[in-house]
Amino acid sequence: MAQTIAQSALDIPSLDAELSTQSPQRILERALDQFDNIAISFSGAEDVVLIDMAHRLNKKVQVFSLDTGRLHAETYQFIEQVRKHYGCTIDILFPDTEKVQQLVTEKGLFSFYEDGHNECCGIRKVEPLRRKLGTLDAWITGQRKDQNPSTRATVPVVQVDTAFSSDDRQLIKFNPLANWSSADVWLYIRGFEVPYNPLHEKGFISIGCEPCTRAVLPNQHEREGRWWWEDATKKECGLHAINPTKSA
Repeated sequence: MAQTIAQSALDIPSLDAELSTQSPQRILERALDQFDNIAISFSGAEDVVLIDMAHRLNKKVQVFSLDTGRLHAETYQFIEQVRKHYGCTIDILFPDTEKVQQLVTEKGLFSFYEDGHNECCGIRKVEPLRRKLGTLDAWITGQRKDQNPSTRATVPVVQVDTAFSSDDRQLIKFNPLANWSSADVWLYIRGFEVPYNPLHEKGFISIGCEPCTRAVLPNQHEREGRWWWEDATKKECGLHAINPTKSA
């Protein structure tokens, strides 16, 4: 009860203003000090940077990852490498088997090339995430403002996640790397020898499911390798795009 009262008393816009000029380490430390029931969402390079920062802060934190059933073999190996490297437990989340089976039976394995990725991502990503977030008070993501100028340009450092909150429960979302660039992320990875997905060495920058991810050419934006058959303003799977971009 005490934690619920403390959480409801948080002034999120003020906290965002306070932390917006702080380092990712300081933002992460504040998030972990503020909440006990909090987790890092892990899938890519940015998320491992956050796991490494928490490890160096000597902070124990829950880590979870979404297994859509369509990831690259390299990604599965990467997840296991991170688990062993940091000695952490990674909660692997799976989609509902019956819903996946119904989708594939009715529309085949690659329906998203014809009618968009939202239905498949909704089943394989958003629903498992919603189940997990329903057990948390706050979560931490590796979102950066420069990842997608069309959808993430105003990502705050901390916000009320109204997309996954409910009438009787407020979920808080921290984005410690919001103000970092891709170069900042990779300087950290190289400087601290942080594990990374070997697909990055093959031209993949933003890595998702195997059928929906491809390598990009020099000077192409990283999100151009995701859902390349769709308009740039639609290059989100639903995990973040349905969230408001202001801390209110």
